[in-house]
Amino acid sequence: MTAPIPRDLPDLPALPGPPRLLHSPVPATAVLTPVRRPLVAGFRALTALLALTGVTIELLVGGGPATSPLSHFTVQSSIVLALVMTASARRAWSARHPLPGALTGAVLLYVAAGGLVHHLLLADAASPFSVTDGTGTGWHTAAAHILNTAVPVAAALDWLLLTTPGRLHLRQAAAWLLYPLAYLAFSLARGELLLPGTQDRYLYPFLDVDRHGYKGVLGNALLLGLSLYTLGVLLVALDHIRPNPLRPRR
Repeated sequence: MTAPIPRDLPDLPALPGPPRLLHSPVPATAVLTPVRRPLVAGFRALTALLALTGVTIELLVGGGPATSPLSHFTVQSSIVLALVMTASARRAWSARHPLPGALTGAVLLYVAAGGLVHHLLLADAASPFSVTDGTGTGWHTAAAHILNTAVPVAAALDWLLLTTPGRLHLRQAAAWLLYPLAYLAFSLARGELLLPGTQDRYLYPFLDVDRHGYKGVLGNALLLGLSLYTLGVLLVALDHIRPNPLRPRR
């Protein structure tokens, strides 16, 4: 015989909610085996060397202190690209995590913008800001092609073929404009400090206050800033629709 079921059952404690997943202190590298990427490291090292070669040529054939190539946007962005590519090559060689996408995306945007400005505004004879006067030496031409064509193409290929997509965000496009704004302030302040008539007092024709006045220069800067922001938004959008070239094949 079975025992009778008591009529008054004791109150049962309330069931706890679904268990929460605790954050694991174990890093992902302890679960997934780190993979060295020597070919990627080699390509990035060559890209850094290419950028430094163009910068070195510019420094060797550049003018005096007032016309130092280090003041140019393209040269500055190429130096930053060389540093970023060197750090990225080291991380790929030693199987470490890649650099933040916000940093690599910003550098890509700057070198791409420098190349586009050169080809569409400065090197185009039909442009009102053209500087193709034929007075440059062969070394100047070589450095211009390296910094404004070869380096941006290499940086774009590295981003498209050797990085994981989906790492860029729309909010970063506005933050990327901080350096161009700082460069605009630097360029205008530099022009004010140099004496009138100094060669290359203003580094770019569209920033020449003597020719366009501050109103015209700020208008040109606004158009360039909007174009740069649009380019950054397109870069973010492309980052989220492009395929993943690093996904292992099954």
